[in-house]
Formats: sequence, structure tokens, C-alpha cells
Amino acid sequence: MAFPIITADQRLAEKRGIKGCILGPSGIGKTSLLWTVEADKTLFFDLEAGDLAVEGWTGDAIRPRTWQECRDFAVFIGGPNPALRDEQPYSQAHYDAVCEKFGDPTSLDKYDTVFIDSITVAGRLCLQWCKGQPQAFSERSGKPDTRGAYGLHGQEMIAWLTHLQHTRNKNIWFVGILDEKIDDFNRKVFAPQIDGSKTALELPGIVDQVITLAEIQSDDGQRYRAFINHTLNPYGYPAKDRSGRLDVIEEPHLGRLMTKIHGPVTPASDRLSFARPAPIETQTNTEEGVQ
Repeated sequence: MAFPIITADQRLAEKRGIKGCILGPSGIGKTSLLWTVEADKTLFFDLEAGDLAVEGWTGDAIRPRTWQECRDFAVFIGGPNPALRDEQPYSQAHYDAVCEKFGDPTSLDKYDTVFIDSITVAGRLCLQWCKGQPQAFSERSGKPDTRGAYGLHGQEMIAWLTHLQHTRNKNIWFVGILDEKIDDFNRKVFAPQIDGSKTALELPGIVDQVITLAEIQSDDGQRYRAFINHTLNPYGYPAKDRSGRLDVIEEPHLGRLMTKIHGPVTPASDRLSFARPAPIETQTNTEEGVQ
């Protein structure tokens, strides 16, 4: 058997989905982004029961109510992980059991995009489940162990996110609330609203795109909504663009954003710079003698 090298032609011909996270304050219109995608090719993973904003949207939805259901849907969508043992979630045995329960997984082939609203609620369901597991209780006293529950919560959330991230042929979008806080140095900082610190810290490294949906003020004082996409942005919002195709600010239209991400890429030599910025030359006003 030859070593399974994937050639450049094979890799470039693969259908690959976008894995991203959209963060924003409550009420900014995150769920309403469903109106900007193709309804017949999008599956709405409705965890918040907050579909009033998209009443009349004609796409399909699923409504998990427990963490076990969230894990079942993740393995049904993403398939099994061959590295895991049969007793572990997302294993081949887990996948087989879920397929027997839900039916033929090819029923998901018609969906290009899975819109998960929201990761904030998923974290709450996960923590509630974790608090009932043996790791959440002290072996010595039998009393609840908060540290053990949060440790398990971090492991569960990262495993869930990572499994969905490996669904190569679908776009997976996680939606979450963005918290604004003031740190000890009186600086404004932003963080995803997710129970526990581990998930919020590791989420940007798992997904390809981190996008903040924010309200921006233009030079003439007009306020408008926009996607913030670059890590180095003047507003301090969390953002990341692994595709190299997006501008710092894009219109808040998820469908057109995905089209742009899937579009032609600018050559790396044109978009990446490894040199230090040139120093700004001091302008001398010879008439006034001022430097």
C-alpha cells in the first residue's frame, strides 16, 4: 500500500466548507443572517428557540434540547472519527447508533450550510449535563465539585466543536453572543459569552473565520451594521480571516461573504508581507523652519 499522499491537484479539487464563528451583541441581527443564505441548502440548528426573527424563512431546522442530542446531531452531520474507541462519543459505534435512530445520513447531502444558533446556549446545555457526571463530584466526599464540572465542560465543548470543524464538505457557522467588559487597566475587551474559559480561549484556533457583527459609525456620524473580519482592526473586536479574501469591513450579508471566501484567492506574495513597515519620513517646512 502506497503512502497516502494527497497531491496538490487532488487537494485543490476537493470541495471544502467554511468553518466560522459569528459573534455580536444581543439584538444586532445574528439570527437574521439566515435571510441572506439559500434556504433550501441551509440547515438551521436552532438551540435558542429564537426563530421569531426569521418567521417565514423557508429553510429546514432541527431543535436539540439536550447535550446528548447535540452530540448525536454532530456525529450524524460530521460522520465518525476513526481514531476513537467504541465507547467514546463521535466513534464509529456512536455513528452507527445515531444512523439507526435518525435514518440514512444521505438525507443531509442537500445542505451546504449548517447554521448553529447559538454556541452560547450549547455551552449551557453542556454544563448542565456535565454537572450530573461522576467527574463533577468529589471522590472523597461525594459533594459537587465545580472545578471538575468545568473541566469536563471544556473537554466536551472542544470535542464537539472540533468534530463539527472536520465536516469538510459543509459550511459550519457557529453564532454566539459577544460580551464587552472592562479589564483591570480600564481597557475595553471583548469575549464570546460561553460558560467556562477554555472554550472561549480555544474557539478562535478551531475555526477558519472569526467574524464580529457590530455597529460601526461612519465619518459623517451615520451608524450601520458591518462584519469585522481582520485580527488587526481599529475597533478591537475579535476577528480572523484565514481565507485571505476578505476586507477588514464587509457588508453583513452571509451569502455574499461565503461567495467571496470561495472565490479566487490573491497570490500569497501579493497579500502577505514579512517586512517591517518603512519609517515615516519627517516632513520639513523650510519656509517656517519647523521640523
